[in-house]
Amino acid sequence: MTTTGTTTGTTTGTAPTVAVPFADCWIGEEARDAAQRVLMSGWVTTGTECLAFERELAAYVGADHAVAVSSCTAAIELSLRSLRLAAGTPVLTSTMTFCGAVHAIEHAGLRPVLVDVDPLTGMPTPETVARAARSCAPRAGAMVLVHWAGDPFDRTALAEAAGLGTDRLVEDAAHALGSTWAGERVGSGAAVCFSFYATKNLPIGEGGMVTTDDPDRADWIRRARLHGMSQDAWRRYLPGGSWRYDVAESGLKANMSDLQAAIGRGQLAALPAWQHRRSLIAAEYDARLGPLTAVQLPHRPSQAHSTHAWHLYAVQLLGDAPRDLVALRLADRGVGTSVHFIPVHTLTHFAALTPPGGLPGADLMFERLLSLPIYPRMTPGDVDHVATALGDVLEGTDR
Repeated sequence: MTTTGTTTGTTTGTAPTVAVPFADCWIGEEARDAAQRVLMSGWVTTGTECLAFERELAAYVGADHAVAVSSCTAAIELSLRSLRLAAGTPVLTSTMTFCGAVHAIEHAGLRPVLVDVDPLTGMPTPETVARAARSCAPRAGAMVLVHWAGDPFDRTALAEAAGLGTDRLVEDAAHALGSTWAGERVGSGAAVCFSFYATKNLPIGEGGMVTTDDPDRADWIRRARLHGMSQDAWRRYLPGGSWRYDVAESGLKANMSDLQAAIGRGQLAALPAWQHRRSLIAAEYDARLGPLTAVQLPHRPSQAHSTHAWHLYAVQLLGDAPRDLVALRLADRGVGTSVHFIPVHTLTHFAALTPPGGLPGADLMFERLLSLPIYPRMTPGDVDHVATALGDVLEGTDR
């Protein structure tokens, strides 16, 4: 399966041959075999494969606990619900994020408050966080922030700027599986939410995970992901189990199936090699695109001993060529691209969240953002094709 980003529209009106699609969802042989094993087992919903995937993912990121759920969006909502905040409590979040993260705040009965970003990094700064926090009445009760593109942020500094403990920070790590900050993998903390969507660094197709070092929070999310039931089906039907269960508070239908978990376990075995390949591709892009004065290369982690996950290789176009025109010209050359993200405040449903004075950092960044293909099965020839095409388009030599 591949997704082609902006390659569906062209300047000529004819569909191009996609030489390098924007993304590539590769399910490896070990994962395919694992899926077949589950299909033959007679048990495909939440069970032993989910338990094993939770243990293995927690060990990979260095967290004490992990809870498998249906999506990263569900992971964020459940993490917020576990705080038991009063309805309507303000929750800070970046405007440069996927709309699902802001929907999760709304669905938890809370009120999103948008935070501007540094146009270099795509993420809030202590200054923009503090400014948004001062605008909240009543005081903000939590914050949801994305490790944008796989570039990890300093959670301690941003939580302090919001006047919150780090236990009130929900980390959206949909892009960040494989990132490290100061020598530790993103994933240990109060609530870190991962995605296994088809285009992510560990693709399953759908699915998510919450990792946490808080055992009580893990237990609460484990119950809440399945209607708030005190026992899931697997435990009820184990030898000696009982069909009885209780529901003490409202929950969601947000569990992961054993079929998804088995695929995830197979993919996790390949993740270190895939992450290494992503870093090599990023270095190849750097070498090819660095000399182009109209291209600003992606930001790197600011802290020593920290690593980028390279979920996205997002450049910024500094010349006169409009970003959308560049994307269309690249599509004509068989290169898929995308943009991450459309700032939330520019979407109709969220427009009323725009604060007085606007969100200028995000607006500036959005005008010039372009995500280039990056995935483990890209070859050096693919990288060369993308870099050459981008250089030609910017220099006008493709006309």
